[in-house]
Amino acid sequence: MDIREWLPRLTVATIIERDGRFLLVEEYADGDDLVYNQPAGHLDEHETLAAGAIRETLEETAWEVDVSAVVGVYYWTHPRGDTYVRACFAGTALHHHPDQPLDHGIQRAVWLTREEISLLGSRLRSPMVLRCIDDYLAEKRYPLELFTYL
Repeated sequence: MDIREWLPRLTVATIIERDGRFLLVEEYADGDDLVYNQPAGHLDEHETLAAGAIRETLEETAWEVDVSAVVGVYYWTHPRGDTYVRACFAGTALHHHPDQPLDHGIQRAVWLTREEISLLGSRLRSPMVLRCIDDYLAEKRYPLELFTYL
């Protein structure tokens, strides 16, 4: 019997909207594929989910943001077998640091409309990208206190 340890990957992401456009990153994923994603990444040890989302957004886009609500929690299994659990937050852009270098693998931060994002199709990093935006546009919001830290 082959026993494989299953470890889902916990990630955090932000939906930042400004003038009908959403903040995304163009990044390299899975080798040489250039894809689009929300500012997102893995949680650091001893970090709250909201703090992780704020930190990842700054590191990937050079935008300071504040988060005000949870848009949703998403569960997705990549075709290669990795499972992701994403906590996605609604937030507001506060201040841009244009001289700040972006995380490794990030090519640039871009502001796109929902229509422009949907036209990217297979260039989206995962189906969670568009689903998070659609849930945000459907005004799905849950209080930050949804997550309890013990």
